[in-house]
Amino acid sequence: MTAYAFGHATTLAHQAARDAVTAALADEGFGILSEIDVAATLKRKLGLDVPPYVILGACNPQFASRALAAEPQIGALLPCNVVVRDDATGRTFVEAMDPQAVMALVQRPDVDPIAAEVKARLQRALAKLPAA
Repeated sequence: MTAYAFGHATTLAHQAARDAVTAALADEGFGILSEIDVAATLKRKLGLDVPPYVILGACNPQFASRALAAEPQIGALLPCNVVVRDDATGRTFVEAMDPQAVMALVQRPDVDPIAAEVKARLQRALAKLPAA
């Protein structure tokens, strides 16, 4: 998709995609630490009507603790954001930040294997959702 994210359109409706990706992430050891309803915030703060758009802050405590032990400031790059969004036509997309792209900013070789494993787990989770 981009140099910093990956994902795909899904045949699931927005809420079903959100529920499915949350369950798939749990299967890979991730919990959801935060949920940001971007569409609701833009409506409340700016009066804008936009399609549903939610950012889920996903965290795998095992990998987060290893990354923090290697580089305490890495918390500024956590958690892994997973987006569930609809476009103007009503298609639903599920996308995740690429941990390898983000962790490359740290420039610490000992963090690279952690980022690679987190990416693989995120990719497996997103692959469980039916592609459109």
